[in-house]
Parts: sequence; C-alpha cells; structure tokens
Amino acid sequence: MRIALVQIAAGTDPTDNLATVADGIADAASRGARLVVFPEATQCRFGVPLGPVAEPLDGPWATRVRELAAGAGVTVVAGMFTPTDDGRVRNTLLATGPDVEEHYDKIHLFDAFGFAESDTVAPGDRPVTIVVDGVTVGLATCYDLRFAGLFQVLGDAGAQVVVVPASWGAGPGKAEQWELLVRARALDATAVVAACDQADPDAAGRPVPGGAPTGIGRSTVAGPTGAVLAALDAGPGTLLVDLDLDTVTAARAAVPVLANRRY
Repeated sequence: MRIALVQIAAGTDPTDNLATVADGIADAASRGARLVVFPEATQCRFGVPLGPVAEPLDGPWATRVRELAAGAGVTVVAGMFTPTDDGRVRNTLLATGPDVEEHYDKIHLFDAFGFAESDTVAPGDRPVTIVVDGVTVGLATCYDLRFAGLFQVLGDAGAQVVVVPASWGAGPGKAEQWELLVRARALDATAVVAACDQADPDAAGRPVPGGAPTGIGRSTVAGPTGAVLAALDAGPGTLLVDLDLDTVTAARAAVPVLANRRY
C-alpha cells in the first residue's frame, strides 16, 4: 500500500483549508498514493472558537472532501469538527473514498499541559477501522497516542495500519515524546503507525499566538517492530511511503503480543 501523509499548517478559514486539501489530494494521487492522510483539525486549526465552524458529516465541507476523494479515486482521512447536542463539538476524522464512508470521533481528549479540550469537545466512544484496497486500517487522533489500549483494540480488529492525524502541542520534550509514542504504539498493535501532524506554524511562516496545540510537524511512519520508516521535518510537506504489509504478518508471528497479553 502506498500512503501519503500531507503535513499542512491549517488556518482558520475552512474554505481556504479545503483548497489546500484539494492540492494535497491531487498531488498524492498523481504520485500513486491509495490512502491520503491529513492532520487533525484540517478544517480549522485550534485556537479559535470551534462551534461556528463545526458542520455535520453531510455538510458542505465534508461533502467537498468526499467529492475530491471520489474524483481522485483515493481514500482520504482528514480532521474536522462536527456539532453535538450539548453545545460542544466532536473532534472527528472523516474517512471517505471508493467503498469507504466512515468517521471516528476522538475518544481521548487533550486535558493536559494546561489545555482542556473537553471544555469545548465531546468525546467519542467507538474504535473505528476501515478497509482500503483489502487492508484494514485503524483510526486514532493525536492524544490517543498516549493510550496503548486503543491501539491494541484496533490490532485485535485486524488493523495492519493505524493512521493518526494530529495537532501535537509544542513544548519541552514534546517532539521526543511524539516519536517515542508513535514507535511504541506500533509495537503495541504490531502494526504500521502513520502519524500525520500539523506543520509547525512558525516553520510554515504562519505564526499563531497563544498556547493552543497547533502542531510541530515531524509526521512519522513507524513499522511493526518500532523502527521509523520515514519522517518529515517541521515545515509543510508530503510524506509518501510504500508499506510492505508482509512485515506486519512476520512481526505478529515472531512477537505475538496481541495474543499473549493477559490484561
């Protein structure tokens, strides 16, 4: 499977961000990608009120992403915000493409490092997998990386690849934690973990005031034995990776942690 992680620095205008998504899909599809992954909060970056930008999954923003994926003949995963009944939003991944129509609402909310995502975002409660070209792909979002259990559940569900759109908060040690967690979750699930972060706004020439988690870049793909297969630096870019899924089968035979675990 050839995948593309499209590392962007989303702004606050969903229409502008759609144009960036369109460019990213066209470029990735022209280079043979079958799965094209964008970051968490692709629709609108963090740091502004999310209620006014939230749309249902049949709203204009998701509909346009759906059209772009269908037109390119690829599966797209992109982060957006959907409304709830309690005045908050859900942090949602839209997954759409040929024979794929699904969504994942972020389960673990980022109530950490002085940020309280749960003040404005309602949690999901459903692990989700999709099938792309016969390959089972799990979905997770950003802070989910700190919770091994979700990745084990996705591995149990047959996921050979887990994609993790993110908008990783900056700070001391956060880049090191990002790489460590991507590699650790690949080991936990004995799967490929492909984590697509928002680009660092400063590296993208779009500095953002305040302390909202707006990304550090460094999108990373780790194999089932924890090795880093490919990674980007801080700025915008596209990471194109050919995945050898036989390595997942071999790793699960050699180190069957999903079968051996007791808890």
